[in-house]
Amino acid sequence: MKYMLIMRSTDAAIEASKEMDFEEIINAMGEYNVAMTNAGVLLAGDGLAGPEEGFVVDFDAEQPIVTDGPYGETHELFNGFWIIETSTKEEAAEWAKRCPLGPGSKLEVRRVTDASDFEDFADNEYVKNEPELRAANKQP
Repeated sequence: MKYMLIMRSTDAAIEASKEMDFEEIINAMGEYNVAMTNAGVLLAGDGLAGPEEGFVVDFDAEQPIVTDGPYGETHELFNGFWIIETSTKEEAAEWAKRCPLGPGSKLEVRRVTDASDFEDFADNEYVKNEPELRAANKQP
């Protein structure tokens, strides 16, 4: 099963991280990534630029509206993610608990859907073509 680990922080956690040696943060995250790679569970992961570089597309109006960042409250935003593949939900939780984050940070862990979630739509052309599309995009 694939899981996405979504990193979130509060304003206090972000401020506390400014007091830390950034190389120590990089090293801790690097060690975590290496451990997951060596265990064969890490499929993907990246940090994200700050929300001031992002934007939101809102579909509430007849035409979508694009709003430049920053947007939302800090605790609503996410700072990075990992995609891992584990045998069980419990194993995913164990990897999430090993993440080197401090107070004020959280990891939201969500299962990534797979073909079995769409068995009732097996005749749908897009569901049928999904493996070919993933191969073309080099996605596992």
